Amino acid sequence: MRGGSARLALAMLVVAGLVACRPAQAEDRMRTVGVTIHYSRFDPSTLSFDPGTTVRFEIRNTDPIDHEFILGDEEVQAIHERGTEAHHGARPGEISIPAGTTRITTYTFAEAGRLIFGCHLPGHYAYGMRGTVTVA
Repeated sequence: MRGGSARLALAMLVVAGLVACRPAQAEDRMRTVGVTIHYSRFDPSTLSFDPGTTVRFEIRNTDPIDHEFILGDEEVQAIHERGTEAHHGARPGEISIPAGTTRITTYTFAEAGRLIFGCHLPGHYAYGMRGTVTVA
């Protein structure tokens, strides 16, 4: 019985050592960032992350009107500015946020560069409802 207990203790130490020495996983690089929408503006309006970081955006709309959060490059923004999707949520970095609610979307910043987030409900983007993300 004593030998069994010693082997069990040794096995537990080996497993603990393997867990402690494992390479960093994606969830180790997960960050949660709060973004508030107020008076048709994003706060904060500038963000920066390291490449490889996964961000869980918690977007709170304090306005009495609906908004959206569309994250992508200039081409993505242009497509959405011309687009007709009434609601978002099926793709990472794209979410509709009804008035007075909080919604969550997750996005992984794979490579260095500059992205934009904006709202493309009629007139909102032209009004200046956008921000930037620097990945470096």
